Amino acid sequence: MRDQQRLNTVITFADNVLKEGRGRTGRELSPLFADGIDVRKKEPVTWRFPGGREAVMSNLASQQNLFRTFVGLSRLTGDEQYENAAKAAIKFHFDHLQSQCGLLQWGGHRLIDLRTLQVAGAEEKNGMVHELKNHFPYYELMYEVDPAATVKYIRALWNAHVINWSSLEISRHGSFGLKSSRLWAHEFRDAEPFSEVSGLSFLNAGNDLIYAAGMLYKLAGEKGALLWLKRLARQYNKARNADTGLGAYQFNQARKVYHTNDDSNTHSRFGDRAGRQFGPEFGDAALEGKMLLEAQASTVYYENTLMQLQLVSMLGEVVKELADWSRQGLGAFLKYGYLPERNAFKPMLTDGTDLSGYALKRDGYYGDKGAIIGQFPATSKFLLSYVRTFIQTGDVSLWEAARSMAKGNGLGDMGREPGVDDDLDFSTPCDDARALYAMLDVYSKFGHSQYLEMARRVGDNIVSRKFHFGYFLPASNCKYANFDAAEPLALLALQAAIEAKQHCVPAFIDGKGFFHANVEGEDGSIKTWKSFQLYKETI
Repeated sequence: MRDQQRLNTVITFADNVLKEGRGRTGRELSPLFADGIDVRKKEPVTWRFPGGREAVMSNLASQQNLFRTFVGLSRLTGDEQYENAAKAAIKFHFDHLQSQCGLLQWGGHRLIDLRTLQVAGAEEKNGMVHELKNHFPYYELMYEVDPAATVKYIRALWNAHVINWSSLEISRHGSFGLKSSRLWAHEFRDAEPFSEVSGLSFLNAGNDLIYAAGMLYKLAGEKGALLWLKRLARQYNKARNADTGLGAYQFNQARKVYHTNDDSNTHSRFGDRAGRQFGPEFGDAALEGKMLLEAQASTVYYENTLMQLQLVSMLGEVVKELADWSRQGLGAFLKYGYLPERNAFKPMLTDGTDLSGYALKRDGYYGDKGAIIGQFPATSKFLLSYVRTFIQTGDVSLWEAARSMAKGNGLGDMGREPGVDDDLDFSTPCDDARALYAMLDVYSKFGHSQYLEMARRVGDNIVSRKFHFGYFLPASNCKYANFDAAEPLALLALQAAIEAKQHCVPAFIDGKGFFHANVEGEDGSIKTWKSFQLYKETI
């Protein structure tokens, strides 16, 4: 496939989003975009709330990869319409939808109904709280659009999600309408890991706080933000197991304030959910912050790693410890969890206890009684994590791990070291954007053309296997296209590398835009859903 053909698919995708993905106010096109589209009916994705009310989903936090794609396409081709469209959507939010306290109407539990431009969301979440979890907004573009509003938002993010500054107790759910606090002027007294608190320090929420503070320091020079991002990152590092170095998904635990005998009720007010479900067998080794099942391992060793390395690449020596902590963490995960013969990871407790094949003894947060905990594959996202950490730190053990993972994902042998004794498999069917980025990163750092050729091959597979109806879909029979797909951004990064214009395309840190709320089925039943599931629907 010619390079121009791959680029043309991105142009077609972007043109279709501009044409079919925007709302209307009367006869006028709205500057806001839907989150996705029914690719056959050309209708925007909707969410049916309990009671039958439907909203056309427009969640700015679920469009950040899309906006990175728009900006990269404009800067690579010179056609400014795409970047201008992204800026117009952001400007509309700042001008009309930013709350007085500074928070935006977006994230895990809030969105805008594109038909009415009214806020909609998960009312069951204490009145549609604010939430970011591994979203990683495109703050550079937001700052270009409105510096003051961007600064106000990031300050409001920390103000809303830090419950106790002295111990850095945080919550994934933030309240709207709070008055500004002392922020960076607060006292900090530190706290011992796994203290009992009311706010749960999920790393996927902590990641966004750390990233936002780093961007505030980069964009506006706020030294207080730098200080507190390092303090928060250190809390997670302190909570790693002292013997294995594994963890940590949380650095505290839920305070038990009520009692229940119902194991299926997993609200945190009844105490640490891992402790309830695993504690009788494993004692204090089993807390939520000490679980490394697939979801937690992904947040700790992929999303957190990519985010921290991105801050290191932007901020340099002032956050060099983030790279060291990433290297140490991936090393521990490799030592205790990786099974090279299967290219898989063990599900574990952070003390190294292997939970492979473990049958749950009771109902709970991690599954129903009798469910079996399985090992999980070392997919291309872990390959990318190990590649980037090797490039940043030079730790050769991480290259060896990446080499094994590349083989396990059908990419062939990356070599004893970059460019030495490699034997890449150019017949690979791999179509994962993260594998493309792994190859591009090696090429951009070390300059060996075979890695660029492998990125081309993965890019060709993406186009032939995932580009349908003018959009990027996991499979041709999928009902909805998610505009925030990673594939078009990856193809742009590939073209930029081919043209030696890597600076034109925004960095990929794999933000996970999503919406999470109760939804009403066609039969009237109510269930809790995430928008990820919507895009898995097939015809």
